[in-house]
Amino acid sequence: MPRPDRARGLFIAFEGGDGAGKSTQAQLLAASLQAQGHRVLRTREPGGTPIGEKLRSLVLDHGQGEIDARSEALIFAASRAAHAVQVLRPALDAGEIVVTDRYIDSSVAYQGAGRRLGTERIRELNDWATDGLWPDLTVLLDVTPEQGRRRRTTGQAAEDRLESEPDDFHARIRQAFLDRADASPGRYLVLDAAGAAEDLAVAVLQRVEQLL
Repeated sequence: MPRPDRARGLFIAFEGGDGAGKSTQAQLLAASLQAQGHRVLRTREPGGTPIGEKLRSLVLDHGQGEIDARSEALIFAASRAAHAVQVLRPALDAGEIVVTDRYIDSSVAYQGAGRRLGTERIRELNDWATDGLWPDLTVLLDVTPEQGRRRRTTGQAAEDRLESEPDDFHARIRQAFLDRADASPGRYLVLDAAGAAEDLAVAVLQRVEQLL
């Protein structure tokens, strides 16, 4: 398993299935750390850079034409490569706390397991794309496919290309995330996404404070 990057800053990634509440928890953590006086960069994947946002639209929006599994994996890796070089490493080198909504584990889970391309192959691809930049802590918000879909479709919200995949696809993704966490327990904080947002935020902040 890769070891976390030891830059001067601190790198936190939020992972989990669609509807797990990653964006909410990333926002809450960033706000708490900023209130303590820390410099925090909050970002997301795919995206985080101008080219990354264009690629995000290409792979997540409906109506872009057929995208095969390998092309999808390479698009995500390309977006992540730009993100690592243009945003993540400069912020970490400047001593900032970086909080990202998704990172490499999402590709390992979605394309490696969900698309059945092989989790190790996708891990190696993204390790190369980021030049070995891994989080110091990954917060995994564990959600079942059924829970995730209920959350995503509340209020008749539209699902993107990946969200609209069947539950067995999302079940493979969930298991891949859990397998990653089981393999490197020291680098993960696994929380039940069904918990109250406030309680989850407290648990996340306590773990991050141990790293500061």
